[in-house]
Amino acid sequence: MKVSFAGIITRHDAPAIKEVGQEVAAWFRARGIRAELDRIEPDMDMLVILGGDGTLLHVATRASHYDIPVVGINLGNLGFLTEIAADEMYQALQTILSGRVYIEQRMMLKARFIRDGGGEEEPLFVLNEVVVVKGNTERVVRLRCWADSEYITTYKADGLIFSTPTGSTAYNLSAGGPIVHAELDVILVTPICPFMLESRPVLLSPHVRITTQLADPAGDVKVIVDGRRGWDMQKDDCLVVEAAAKPLLLISSPHKSYFDILRRKLNWGGRSSGMPLPRAVAGS
Repeated sequence: MKVSFAGIITRHDAPAIKEVGQEVAAWFRARGIRAELDRIEPDMDMLVILGGDGTLLHVATRASHYDIPVVGINLGNLGFLTEIAADEMYQALQTILSGRVYIEQRMMLKARFIRDGGGEEEPLFVLNEVVVVKGNTERVVRLRCWADSEYITTYKADGLIFSTPTGSTAYNLSAGGPIVHAELDVILVTPICPFMLESRPVLLSPHVRITTQLADPAGDVKVIVDGRRGWDMQKDDCLVVEAAAKPLLLISSPHKSYFDILRRKLNWGGRSSGMPLPRAVAGS
């Protein structure tokens, strides 16, 4: 991977992280690489995200639109996407500059909102999830759901999550949905606190277009896209979710596998460093 122009993205509300960003920009410039802070240009070769997963989610749409690979440095909390620790940062960046890099294609979703009567809002693109959720606790909502033109069911729940595999470890996981390997291409549909226990999450092909609509009038129902408020939903409005045309290009850590990250972040096996394959299998 040849890098001649890099962008460094920081959290605007974190002066300490901005200082780190200035240091990283100086590190690139000392190696003859042009670097800009908190800007995204179409001709950039990579983006370095400093912060947490929220910072990366904030720039995912533009990065995928311009086909710019991103690498996340975890200066926040959990960090499934910003998987490189702060003390590993310069070692990882040097590895990337040396060309020893693996770029994952992370599926993104496109969300369209069509008002009753046909007016359509500007589409939004997400890396983790699109969520339909009620804003009060008085009663559950009923949401009809279709895959293309085929009716799936009417969910009676507190809401619905439409998630990518990347987002399977986010809200989907909290709602009891499955963990899906991040490099698979599927769309997860997970009800939030369903009224009927048999209402289970389903995995759908990335080639289907999923439509949902309120079956009954309900007050204060919102569509949230990657943690940001998208639209207020009324009966007969339609939310349409499908795979986006372009994925996010995510530079993975050269020192951690996907399952290593899961073990560390979810405390599987007491945060063990791994276990070798049995000798009988390894030699076959």
